[in-house]
Amino acid sequence: MAHITTCPRILSLSAEPWHVGRFCMYKYAVALKLEVGRRALLCQIALLTSFLSAGRASVVYYPPAQSKINNLTFALNGTGAPGIFTSSSTPDESYGEYNWCNMPHVRTREYQTPPSEFTLEYVEVIQRHHKRTPYGSNTFFKEDITWSCTGEGPVQYGKGPNGVSSDVTEIQWQAYRDSQNPWTNSVGPGFVNSNCQLPQITGDGLVDAHTHGSDLRAVYASRLGLGDRLDPSIVQIRVTNNGITSQVAGALLKGLFPKTDNVAVLVQSSTFDSLEPVYSCPKADSIRSAYTSGSTNWTTHLTDAALLYAKLDSVSGIATADTAGWHTSFDHYYDNLSAKLCHGKKLPCSVNDTSLCVTQDEANTVFRLGNWEYSYYFRDAPNSAQYAALHYGAWFLELRPHLAAAVAGKNKIKYTHNIAHDGSVSPVLGFLQIANMVWPGMGSEVVFELYKAKKQNSHFLRVLWGGRPMVTSTSMGTLDMIPVETMLEYIDSMIGSGSDLYSACHS
Repeated sequence: MAHITTCPRILSLSAEPWHVGRFCMYKYAVALKLEVGRRALLCQIALLTSFLSAGRASVVYYPPAQSKINNLTFALNGTGAPGIFTSSSTPDESYGEYNWCNMPHVRTREYQTPPSEFTLEYVEVIQRHHKRTPYGSNTFFKEDITWSCTGEGPVQYGKGPNGVSSDVTEIQWQAYRDSQNPWTNSVGPGFVNSNCQLPQITGDGLVDAHTHGSDLRAVYASRLGLGDRLDPSIVQIRVTNNGITSQVAGALLKGLFPKTDNVAVLVQSSTFDSLEPVYSCPKADSIRSAYTSGSTNWTTHLTDAALLYAKLDSVSGIATADTAGWHTSFDHYYDNLSAKLCHGKKLPCSVNDTSLCVTQDEANTVFRLGNWEYSYYFRDAPNSAQYAALHYGAWFLELRPHLAAAVAGKNKIKYTHNIAHDGSVSPVLGFLQIANMVWPGMGSEVVFELYKAKKQNSHFLRVLWGGRPMVTSTSMGTLDMIPVETMLEYIDSMIGSGSDLYSACHS
């Protein structure tokens, strides 16, 4: 992981794929030179030489496209929200637009079926959970609105394989406070008298998840031969240790496999889960720290937003010198405001002065800055590709053999679905070096589709973001029916082997 190269953005290459080997290097280099010039040519040859001779990871960073999202001046001083923040509904004519409350996903209306000579053989989905209450750490000490979760909440109980252990009562959690507990008032009430878990997937979020599953079923069930009931011999579902992913799974799977009532889902240990992810990688942590808190490229936007912070703090009651991270990024305010708007609640006012409220323009600025931050975290910072490779490399190490086994016909699994978080989908986008980065909203998904060409023994990969082929800044260009080997060797070039990744994380 020590070798990092920065290359200029490359458009779309239709000559030889970059991974074809030494014997094609010269032919590819000529085509590349014609398109992007001598600097990019030398950069790619250096990458190929390093990868082919050393066989180790050699991260190449490709800067993202420039847009309003990663334009700090616009984020600070522009107008409007960077998408929809008030409803899960997106009009059909504008489907594909950024909707924080319910991101666009694969569905029949927009789905583009490849030519008939290609057969779909394997699909892997990774998605963020659907909309929820805010995290407790993102609520004000005392909120000016209530939030009731009566009749909705996480279900928690154990179940055995047979007999009375398999016939158990469903248990649903609802939060409460008892004034006799002397510690009750040691923390803020947040939403006063709320019976919500913070966080939990809301009833509206479960509806979105069910629709998401139904839409995926409409596209993939017939193409992959999936029945009404989940068949664990050909389908696997994976969640993280955070309960909100299992809450989404319950609703999504009812839409995806409508006659299935009970499913065993996969979950890795909370000490090394690659999906969330939680595995230890001190090197990744130090890289991100260096280009955020340790860099004026990051801290400048916090300083420039001082007036906005002052207004938000006056409403929330958060201290300017807080130690909970409210002023190290806009994450806390973003979650607080967006969760309310997505559920039809009003923007907050001060509990001490009800005339002092967060305006829509101020909320929009928070949303623009939040998206700018995520673009910087995962794409704009030159070391972001290396960070993504280290931070999420373990998941890609698991994806690689899924694809390879499907190509070799050694894997009966046809469909894998991972339900995760924004902190999971974001490094996937960073790893693939998407051209236009955003903060992945609720229900956002990346879909890997593996196809086989009927008339030749070759496989191709399409990667969908928001239901459309993903456009990257890399030499792979748009991930639309690329040779699967291109992706497999791109993964190798980013992380090397498992031992390479582990060593790099602890170097």
